[in-house]
Amino acid sequence: MPTPSRRFGPADLAGVRRETISHLEKGKYNLSLRLVFDIAKVFHTTVDEMFSVTEE
Repeated sequence: MPTPSRRFGPADLAGVRRETISHLEKGKYNLSLRLVFDIAKVFHTTVDEMFSVTEE
């Protein structure tokens, strides 16, 4: 459990380690569907808004 002086970040709120978020940002980690939904919930958005496919 985090200490009272520690601030919660997106990783804490999504239930993952900060390293996981770092790997996601660098493209070194494949998301599970559960994590996708958890991250969307943390940012008060939908999966559709987070990920979109555009045709070129």
